[in-house]
Amino acid sequence: MSTTLEIEIVELLKNGDKKAMVLLYENYSGALLGVIKKIISDNDLAQDVLQESFIKVWKNSKSYNPEKAKLFTWLYRIAYNSAIDKVRSTTNKSQKEIQIEDSNVYKLTTNSLNQDTLDIKKHLSSLDLKYQIVINALFFEGMTQQEASDELEIPLGTIKSRLKIGLRELKKIYNP
Repeated sequence: MSTTLEIEIVELLKNGDKKAMVLLYENYSGALLGVIKKIISDNDLAQDVLQESFIKVWKNSKSYNPEKAKLFTWLYRIAYNSAIDKVRSTTNKSQKEIQIEDSNVYKLTTNSLNQDTLDIKKHLSSLDLKYQIVINALFFEGMTQQEASDELEIPLGTIKSRLKIGLRELKKIYNP
């Protein structure tokens, strides 16, 4: 690519002229897609990353400094980093999905109850029924406060209040 065209594109970018994006796409999209496809093999995803890269170029166009890097080098870095970010976010997302499916956080069985838990259950029966129900749902059935609210058909604020009061009453039993 000629340096006069590069200078023209840089000037258009600095002035916020959308023609710069047309020229960038016509002259650099093929090379940038090649960079992205070395990291992301899926063609549709690579095309999405290319589009995201051009959006980043447009949003950051005023920060480009020709004294620090050639235009292609700047574009290359944006495309490369966008591709790496996409791979990382996709990997993190799939790991989180797998982790949630394999989680045993909410699976509390009678085999896994220890003596302290049984003691708590015994003392829990000394509380008012409304506090017992909430504490049982949250601690022994593994529900979130929102899930308990939905399941028990009790407003979320009431769930939180009953939890606080119930725990305060249990504390009185353990620390008289």
